[in-house]
Amino acid sequence: MEYGCIGEKLTHSFSKEIHALLFDYDYKIKEISKDKLCEFMTEKDFKAINVTIPYKQDVIPYLDWISDTAKAIGAVNTIVNRNGKLYGYNTDFSGMTALIKRQGIEIKNKIVLVLGSGGTSKTAVAVANILGARRVIRVSRTAKEDCITYEEAYNNFADAEVIINTTPCGMYPNIIGEPINLDGFPKIEAVVDAIYNPLSSNLVIKAKDKGINATGGLYMLVAQAAVAAELFIDTTVSEEKIYDVYKKIVATKRNIVLAGMPSCGKSTIGKRLAKELNMQFIDTDEKIVKLAGKPISQIFEDLGEDGFRDIESQAIVTVAAKQNCIIATGGGAVLREQNVTLLKGNGTIYFIDRPLELLITTNDRPLSSNRDDLIKRYNERYDIYCNTADRKIKNDGEIKSVIDAIKEDFLK
Repeated sequence: MEYGCIGEKLTHSFSKEIHALLFDYDYKIKEISKDKLCEFMTEKDFKAINVTIPYKQDVIPYLDWISDTAKAIGAVNTIVNRNGKLYGYNTDFSGMTALIKRQGIEIKNKIVLVLGSGGTSKTAVAVANILGARRVIRVSRTAKEDCITYEEAYNNFADAEVIINTTPCGMYPNIIGEPINLDGFPKIEAVVDAIYNPLSSNLVIKAKDKGINATGGLYMLVAQAAVAAELFIDTTVSEEKIYDVYKKIVATKRNIVLAGMPSCGKSTIGKRLAKELNMQFIDTDEKIVKLAGKPISQIFEDLGEDGFRDIESQAIVTVAAKQNCIIATGGGAVLREQNVTLLKGNGTIYFIDRPLELLITTNDRPLSSNRDDLIKRYNERYDIYCNTADRKIKNDGEIKSVIDAIKEDFLK
C-alpha cells in the first residue's frame, strides 16, 4: 500500500474517510496482528502510514529517525518512508492541542488529570505541560512509577480542574460507562475525551449535563490527520479545511432521535425523514419485540413494566451505537437516564410535542390503552420529555412542517 493506517482492530476507523476528504490519494486501512508487525515494518512496503492502538510504541525500534516531539512523548503515530529510511512523528500532539484550543479550554495554571497509561496519555501529558498546566497527574487502574490509582485521584486530587481521558472506556462497541465519576471532582472546569466513536462519550455527556466545558475527540482525529497528510505529501492544510472536514464527518455520523408520547407521530415522521435524508430508520419497539420474541403487550403481561424497561434498555444500547440513523423511541424510553445518555452519544434528541387532545389510544400500548391512562402518562412524562430533549418540535399541524423543522435544525 502507498498510504494508510495500521493497527490491531480497525473495523470502525474513520481515518480512510478523513484522508479522502483531505486529499486525493489512495489511503487504506490495514489490520496487522502482533506477530506480523515485524515483517510489515521490515519490508517497508509503503510511502507513509498512520499508526494506532496498540502499536504506537512498538514501531519505534524499526525507525531510522524520530522527531523530538515523538521522542519526548515516547510514541509514534505517523511514519514516512523516504528512500527506504523510516521517519517517525507524533501528530497526535498537534491534534490534541488543536482540539483543546478550538474548544476554548484553559489549561494554564490548572491541575490536570490524564486518565490512562498508553501512548495517547503521554501525548496528553506533553500537551498539558506545553499549555502551562500547574500540575499534571496520570491516573491508571494500577499504580505505576508515573501513575497514581483512581482511588488516589479521588482521595488526593479532588481539586483537579481539567480531566483528559485517553482510556478506551466508553468507546464503541462498549459504549456504556465512563472511566471516572465526575461527582468526586467538584472543581472540574473542562473535560477532554480522546474517544471519537461515539461522537460524545458518556463522560462528555455527563460533563455537559453539569455545565462543564466538554468535548469528544473527533476534531483531534481530523487535526492530527491533517498534520500527517502534510508530512505524507509535503503540503499544508489550513485550519478552515480541517474544520470543514470535521463538520462533514460529523454530518455522516449523527443520529436523529425522536422521543414523545405514543401516537405523537414518531414512526411516521421518522420514516419520511429517513427517506428524505437517505438515512436508516430504526424503531426501538421493533427491536424490543425481536429481542423478546413476543409482542410488547405480552412482554408487559409476562414481565411487567420493569421487565419491559430492561429489554428496552438492551435494545437502546444496540441502536445508540449506530450512526447516520433515524431512531424512533418508545414513549417511556427517556424515563431511564442511561437510555438518554446513550442516545445522545451519537444523536440529537427531538421531542415530538403533540397536544394531548390529538393523541389517540390503541390496544397495543399497555400503559396508554385507554383515555385516562393516556392523560396520566402525558402528565407524568411531559416535563421529562422537555428536560431530556435537545430540541422540542411542535406537531399540531401538517407532518411536512415537522419534518422540515427537524431537517432545518439538524442540517444547519
